[in-house]
Amino acid sequence: MGSRVPEVIDALVQRGQLDPELSGVRVVDGPEVADTQAQDWLIAGFDGDPGGDFQAAQTLGGWAGLGTGREEQLQVTVAAISSRGDTDVRAARMRAYEIGGRVEAWLREDPSLGLRSLEAAIEASQLTQEQDDEGVTAVLLLTVAGRAFT
Repeated sequence: MGSRVPEVIDALVQRGQLDPELSGVRVVDGPEVADTQAQDWLIAGFDGDPGGDFQAAQTLGGWAGLGTGREEQLQVTVAAISSRGDTDVRAARMRAYEIGGRVEAWLREDPSLGLRSLEAAIEASQLTQEQDDEGVTAVLLLTVAGRAFT
């Protein structure tokens, strides 16, 4: 199956790892099993919930024309996460939005993410805030949605 989802996830991870404004943010591809003390994360292809369903992306496609290729509508989940060892919910929320704002900036600058025959933008977002004995965590889920041709 010719999907553009793997390319989109790769492009998001690469941009995040090269973005100087994300210095100190752990940028990863999907769920990562690692013992890290990172407080700030940008995760392409995962919602950041280790107890969740691990859905990374969705697609819907059809033929663009007789024998000319396939059009694909895609949605990729991206999580911007900020954890703090205190109870400052506002600071965690603001940091999650700063991290997520970088994804929006990349897509405004280049909706193709440098990929041919692709156009994407942030379609939706969802914020969750949790507090426990270890502090507060804000998770901003972004849906990077677009259409591509294969």
